[in-house]
Amino acid sequence: MIIADDSVYMRCRQQMDYSSQYRRKVITIETALDLIESNDEVLTSLGAAEPVTLFNHLHLLKGKVKNVSIVNALMIGHYPFYMDPDIKDSVLLNCWFLTWGPRQGHPLGTVNYVPMELHTFLQNRIHHRRPNIFWGSASSMDKHGMMTTSVSSVFEREAIEKADLVIIEVNPRLPRVYGETHVHISEVDYIVEADNEVPALQPEPSNPKADLIGRYAAELVEDGSTIQVGFGGITGAIARHLSDKKDLGVHSEVISDAILDLYEVGAITNRKKTIFKGKFVGDIGLGTRRLYDFLDDNPAVEFLSGKVMNDPAVIRQNYKMVSINSALQMDLTGQCSAETAGLRLFSGTGGHKEFVKGAQESPGGKSIIAFYSSAKEDSISRIVPQFEAGTAVTTSRVDVDYVVTEYGAVCLRGRSIPERVRALISIAHPNFRDYLKSEARRLNLW
Repeated sequence: MIIADDSVYMRCRQQMDYSSQYRRKVITIETALDLIESNDEVLTSLGAAEPVTLFNHLHLLKGKVKNVSIVNALMIGHYPFYMDPDIKDSVLLNCWFLTWGPRQGHPLGTVNYVPMELHTFLQNRIHHRRPNIFWGSASSMDKHGMMTTSVSSVFEREAIEKADLVIIEVNPRLPRVYGETHVHISEVDYIVEADNEVPALQPEPSNPKADLIGRYAAELVEDGSTIQVGFGGITGAIARHLSDKKDLGVHSEVISDAILDLYEVGAITNRKKTIFKGKFVGDIGLGTRRLYDFLDDNPAVEFLSGKVMNDPAVIRQNYKMVSINSALQMDLTGQCSAETAGLRLFSGTGGHKEFVKGAQESPGGKSIIAFYSSAKEDSISRIVPQFEAGTAVTTSRVDVDYVVTEYGAVCLRGRSIPERVRALISIAHPNFRDYLKSEARRLNLW
């Protein structure tokens, strides 16, 4: 009895110690900002786990510091600091995957683009510059002194180990997520308490073109496949057409509402997976509050580091791995750009090529690149004879497999250039097919 009492006493004391540690580390956002010094590299968590409080106050550093680098990707919120062209001498956003907000800041000189693939991002960035500060977000601390990096595990754990100073925004609204996400209070230098809504991304409404693309792409996915899907209108449409599939598994960079929909109708079971069997695995959770509630304390979901999740050598171990990605443009030989149109930045490299390669190298696997055949009310073809100067090739033509538009699906794997040209013209918008044929002859592509 005495031993039991002592045991209870020690557990309570440890819990009290964790709480005391936590309280001692809590500071205001103003004090936390004062910890950022000129020439610092501040690496931040990303996506829906982005440090909202930091980003909402960064503009206050204007004129107080110089040459501070904020490194981020997949920013969901819209923040004042990158919309002020006069702040760039104080704070500069180095972004390795642009979304609509940073895209607006780029012409102002407040945002730089850092070309990176996801699974090698941190090792390559550290090769250039070591982080002085990691500023991330986390779910509430539990009785064991543990919190989680929640809906992003891309590099957060490793960044915490590499940075000189660790500042965490603890937000009770963030879901507690299993996997390579756990952070102990002893690893954290300072805490800023937050209570903001988790950044959300609403599913895009369906449209007839996306629905056709969804139907063609879904026909390529077999029962028992393990899938990777992103976010956006087209991937949502593809997911809807996968609802009658059986025993799908998930190994996907992004866990989204589209994946949750498939789970709820019974299409996803994760039972046929060859690695991480029985589990949803990802490294980013991005969607609505409904998705975040599903992820919260769910042992069927594990978030792994990007260097594992997005490594083609890991991806290819899945049997019948199917990757589903989008693109901005494709030329007639099969070169794919998912990040720029000429020199105009749109997004970033991200995990596009990693999943294209990994899927095709898996037994029975395939990769699908799905996009609209045209843009701006059918006035511009997204299948082009050749790219405008400066356009980044995200995935080379030797790696492109299935291509889908609203006019059908074609396979380019192993095909000659003339065969590719004919196939891509067949799924181009009809308004541009004669032009594409003429240009193909002029360029001696067939």
